[in-house]
Amino acid sequence: MATTANPAFDTETLRRGIEGQTASTLLSLYADDAEIRIVDHGAQPSHPKILHGREEIGAMLDDVYGRDMTHRLEQCVVQGDRAAYVESCEYADGVRVLAESMISLRDGKIAEQIMIQAWDE
Repeated sequence: MATTANPAFDTETLRRGIEGQTASTLLSLYADDAEIRIVDHGAQPSHPKILHGREEIGAMLDDVYGRDMTHRLEQCVVQGDRAAYVESCEYADGVRVLAESMISLRDGKIAEQIMIQAWDE
């Protein structure tokens, strides 16, 4: 009896996507119906910013990757159909951002993501 394994989440693509200069590689990791909940100073836990689907997620990523800043994947842990990672960013003027994400995976793609981010003020 043969079994088919679910596709694995590609952490190297995650690194290339986060650290790259465009949003396209990172966007390729999201399922078509993915959802992101973002919690930060402006979108607090009781009213997070919610993005539905690759179109809304892609627009947000295009905005972020259109800014003069660098991104770095600090850590990533994958266990079964869950993953968590830490991303650090720095704007050209020295302002830093730190984001932590917990993601649920489906068929090797990000189906749900909760991101908590903070930045220098």
